[in-house]
Amino acid sequence: MTDSLPGAHMREELTSQPDMWAQAADLREGQQALPAKGARVAVVGCGTSWFMAQSYAVLRETAGFGETDAFAASESFVDRGYDAVVALTRSGTTTEVLELVEGLRGRVRTIGVIGDPESPLVSLVDDAVLLPFADEKSVVQTRFATTALALFRASLGEDLSQAIADARAVLDSTDDAELLDAEQYSFLGRGWTVGLAHEAALKMRESSQSWTESYPSMEYRHGPIAIAAPGRVTWQFGEAPEGLAAQVEATGARFEQNSIDPMADLVRLHRVALDRAVARGLDPDQPRNLSRSVILDA
Repeated sequence: MTDSLPGAHMREELTSQPDMWAQAADLREGQQALPAKGARVAVVGCGTSWFMAQSYAVLRETAGFGETDAFAASESFVDRGYDAVVALTRSGTTTEVLELVEGLRGRVRTIGVIGDPESPLVSLVDDAVLLPFADEKSVVQTRFATTALALFRASLGEDLSQAIADARAVLDSTDDAELLDAEQYSFLGRGWTVGLAHEAALKMRESSQSWTESYPSMEYRHGPIAIAAPGRVTWQFGEAPEGLAAQVEATGARFEQNSIDPMADLVRLHRVALDRAVARGLDPDQPRNLSRSVILDA
């Protein structure tokens, strides 16, 4: 594999994810810099980082660590008496995140979880948790997002050994042509995996310019299931609501669900998105209309 091959960076980055998660699980100092149990917290990000923020918020609150909300940085409501705001960003240069953190200086503790240690956000936040080993060359994010989520999960006391083993098994497997060639994909999740479903849809959209949608699993039957049909895929992250698989299969669509850690299932989706993109002659390292970071003109 060389850098000249379409998707070369994305392939190397997505396949490195189990090793990245293991490193994140060992970052005790970084985990301790995150808000302590009992703190009321807002988590902000843009795009992929927003979806990982959603997953972290649900995990933190359901684990009993305290009220936790997730916001898109551009649509955040952080003046609500939060004890801390966590800003998640790979580049540390995204305009909306920088403006939000700048506005909070001296008023609310801010913690940045950042891929680039040279970014301007590092000096703006009160505490910076740096993940340079998970930074990426591809525009399309894979390992930084899941490594940040691995860090969050480890900080809540989760043992990631099964997730890591599941991801390694996924990377040793192959995917069938039907899954790669579907006309349309709907991604579903419950609880913390709703964020993964939204991220899966974004990843497939960015990488292969595919028609994708995403919903909370229980909401799918309130209208969106109308899109299910032969040649299309409904992909559930984690446990599905009772009866949903049968309802989807009755439409002729494929119901995809894997009894593995949902984060490892996202790794599988990353590979499907990459292989689908390359088969279509696309380069997910340089996707159409996208750049590594959104930096707005003043």
